[in-house]
Amino acid sequence: MNKTQDLYLKAKKIIPGGTQLLSKRPEQFAPDQWPAYFSKAKGCETWDLDGKHYYDMATNGISACLLGFADETVSEAVINRVKNGCHSSLNPPEEVALAERLIDIHPWAENVRFARTGGEIAAVAVRIARATTGRKVIAVCGYHGWCDWYLAANLGEHASLDGHLLPGLNPIGVPNNLRNTTVTFTYNSKEEFDQVISQHGQDLAAVIMEPTRYYDPEDGFLQYVKDRTNKSGALLIFDEISIGWRLTFGGAHLRYGVNPDLAIFAKALGNGHPIAAVIGTKAAMEGAHTSFISSTYWTESVGPTAALAAIDKMERLQVWKIVDSVGGRATEIWQKYGEKYNLPITIGKGHNCFARFDFTEHANELRTLYTALMLKKGFLASIKISPTVAHDEKILEKYDTAIDEVFAQIKAIIEKDTILESIGGRPADIGFKRLL
Repeated sequence: MNKTQDLYLKAKKIIPGGTQLLSKRPEQFAPDQWPAYFSKAKGCETWDLDGKHYYDMATNGISACLLGFADETVSEAVINRVKNGCHSSLNPPEEVALAERLIDIHPWAENVRFARTGGEIAAVAVRIARATTGRKVIAVCGYHGWCDWYLAANLGEHASLDGHLLPGLNPIGVPNNLRNTTVTFTYNSKEEFDQVISQHGQDLAAVIMEPTRYYDPEDGFLQYVKDRTNKSGALLIFDEISIGWRLTFGGAHLRYGVNPDLAIFAKALGNGHPIAAVIGTKAAMEGAHTSFISSTYWTESVGPTAALAAIDKMERLQVWKIVDSVGGRATEIWQKYGEKYNLPITIGKGHNCFARFDFTEHANELRTLYTALMLKKGFLASIKISPTVAHDEKILEKYDTAIDEVFAQIKAIIEKDTILESIGGRPADIGFKRLL
């Protein structure tokens, strides 16, 4: 064992779940092999506690760092703010500047409230919608965090949230009397959405959904949802936490020309620094005036300072074009060597900013093997990648070489029928599981 793995063994004994975020559990990638901790991160490079260096061709901070880790422009702004104090008995002026900036980018919006995490801001948006409409039911389409209001969808006889990115989310600890307060429908399914409106329209407070995740909506789908939602007296919330800034400057909904009543942002908004925002029309945000929504650390200044710097740089670099190119290059590499070695893989269709591929046979075992072999080559790699500005041509060339070599190894292992033995440990976990 080593410092990195030893510390994680200790963590699992004293921190339930081992990590604060399910998506950062080593068991999700390659148990006992994936490094749990970092000592330094810069661009798309990371060093673990033992000094081992890796290129991050996986999540890049769970999609939070579009500009790359420790971006100099953002860091300089944050350091200057910290030197002058990042918390006070008074409020940070940067939050007003950030509110104005977000409204300028999204002309349909008139009001803004802030939090510091995606889960928080989703809960804030839902609270506002319920306060504004005086209704209780929320319809969801996609993944929207860990809070009670969302997991309530799994209180029924069926796990309604299965298929919404993270299967098997157990609602233990969520009060049973929240049953039927959150319902689900499938993306691009007008039929399922119509059923939601038919069954819950009079009690529906809001529909919250990602305007897109991996692929574009069918023609007219978003407008259809908006029209029927508003006609029922409910509000439409677009969750831009993951996709925001990746397809165009601002929210992805701007690309499709459909404005919601509320939209929420986090992740890339602060490029690694905690900041989240809900923007909305005055009418939709009315509930924010009457409902008690308040938290001490929503008033620190690092978050909005980082966001202002990140937004300016994302606009200047046209970051959405860069990540589209990087994701497209990764897709070409997987396609090229998948065909060269006749591997059982399929390339995900849709947005390059969330490029991905899948193994069509022995899926979980092969993805774990792939990750384990790439670790030995010095890459944090999964079957998905969140591209960043830091993924330059030199690094992509290294990645190209590594994929060629690793796909060749996988082909040989498949032919020998030694997949499990070659992983070097047990296969990765799927979804949420108790660790100990």
